Amino acid sequence: MMRNPVGQFRALLVAAAIGLAAAPAAQAADAAVPTTPEAGSFKIGIEPWLGYGQWHVAEAKGLFKASGLSDVQIVNFAEDKDINAALASGQLDAANIATHTAMGMVAAGLPVKIVLLLDVSMTADAMIAGKEIASIKDLKGKQVAFEEGTTSDILLKYALAKNGMSIADVQPVPMPAADAGSALIAGRVPVAVTYEPYLTTARAQNKDVKLLFTAGEDPGLISDVLVVRDEVIKSRPGQVLAMIKAWDAALKDYKADTAGGRAIISKAVGSSVEDLNTAFDGVRYYSLAENKNALTGEFSTRTFADVEAAAKNAGLLQADVTPEQMIDPAFVKAAQ
Repeated sequence: MMRNPVGQFRALLVAAAIGLAAAPAAQAADAAVPTTPEAGSFKIGIEPWLGYGQWHVAEAKGLFKASGLSDVQIVNFAEDKDINAALASGQLDAANIATHTAMGMVAAGLPVKIVLLLDVSMTADAMIAGKEIASIKDLKGKQVAFEEGTTSDILLKYALAKNGMSIADVQPVPMPAADAGSALIAGRVPVAVTYEPYLTTARAQNKDVKLLFTAGEDPGLISDVLVVRDEVIKSRPGQVLAMIKAWDAALKDYKADTAGGRAIISKAVGSSVEDLNTAFDGVRYYSLAENKNALTGEFSTRTFADVEAAAKNAGLLQADVTPEQMIDPAFVKAAQ
């Protein structure tokens, strides 16, 4: 899950995956992927975050059927733990989750693969500060409001590490991301880590509040992916390929009619376009063409390593994972 517009938490909860029996091996990356989807339904788990929005566009515009999929069921969840449990128990074929969450799933034994990079946060996740804080170095000894166990936690610790510091150099003030910006505006803390729309709200209330560090400093650090169960990759690869084509078709439609696409997505996640415009502007969706490069290039090398290190540093990942374990680029390679 990215974070949704009403501030639901983004904790990493993968207990449902522990003890799961190993599934059949994923399709070999060099095997031919069928271009015709298999019969039957395809169930995909989703949470109310706009980063997953192109699935809503695909549904609204009939793009699943145009890709040959007769029955795509978008199953909505409110919390990470529920979508993780549904994926672990086989109630879902695929799910939209944060990259670091996917790492935790695989580390816990859940047999899934990343088949598509959906979106990355550029300025939709950020550290904000008042005029007395000019740099990350200025945070030494200062109070910082952020939500533990979430993307805000990862971003804060990454920013500190990048500047030769650690969480021990600041005074953590744990609180929900929805409240962090308000704490800064109220003068209770000099620095807050949060995400949209709370970033825009805070900056609108006080012109001195500025972005101190954004997720865009390392594109992909805060990102979302589509994961598919290994057994589905093996038994229904044509459906997986068709889903990827539907995402790309939806993104093309969104780019051609961005206002219309944002209206569809905003309605689906339960907010107004006005409330989410700045969040949309701070998120970058990834096309099929971009995935062809990313999944075998920078995302699988530099970005993957950065996310893994940041997740470990934030205490959200306790075991090593590798791109080879987690990424199956066969489908984006096969898609035209």
